[in-house]
Amino acid sequence: MNGLLGFKKEQFQQFTAEGKRIPVTTIQAGPCWITKVEEMPTYKSIQIGFGNTRHVSKAEEGHTKKAGLTDKLRFLRTFRVSTVGDVSDVSLGAEVKVGDVFSVGDAITVTGMSKGKGFASAIKRHNFSGGPRTHGQSDRERAPGSIGSGTTPGRVQRGKRMAGHMGAARATVNGLRVVAIDQATNIMTVKGLVPGGRKGLLIIQKEI
Repeated sequence: MNGLLGFKKEQFQQFTAEGKRIPVTTIQAGPCWITKVEEMPTYKSIQIGFGNTRHVSKAEEGHTKKAGLTDKLRFLRTFRVSTVGDVSDVSLGAEVKVGDVFSVGDAITVTGMSKGKGFASAIKRHNFSGGPRTHGQSDRERAPGSIGSGTTPGRVQRGKRMAGHMGAARATVNGLRVVAIDQATNIMTVKGLVPGGRKGLLIIQKEI
């Protein structure tokens, strides 16, 4: 296993033993349960479940029952594992805790859904500088400016940075590092900030 599921608890700051202030995020990483093991010719993967919910579909309920689980798992995600080694001895329904996968000092990558900001202008969405505030430009301060390319090609290029829906998209942060692990509560403390709000699903993986 090289990853776990969890959710964001809170973010704050703390001081190291050398007196350096660092931003940290606490993550409820697990416990997770193994729901499926798949061996393909080119790769091997393990599916894990995390969280509890009251209602699941019949397909999901049968999927977890096949693994010998009675809990209704809220999230199911698949992680590819190294081709070195054998996954045939991995038992379905086994519990995976944060200490089984991560240790203090590990470099990790965290993926989640960023906070939704709604419809945003180009100033906020793409950090444009806006137009001048003088010489009679009273209505151009937060305008995006020209969007065309002239007679040739005579149209707006695909992917032009403009106003639109901001946030609520999959975001990945690399280069985070584990600074503390609480084995009893499965809470991981990470140096740095992770995407999304509290109780948002996070996919935590070791950097290779």
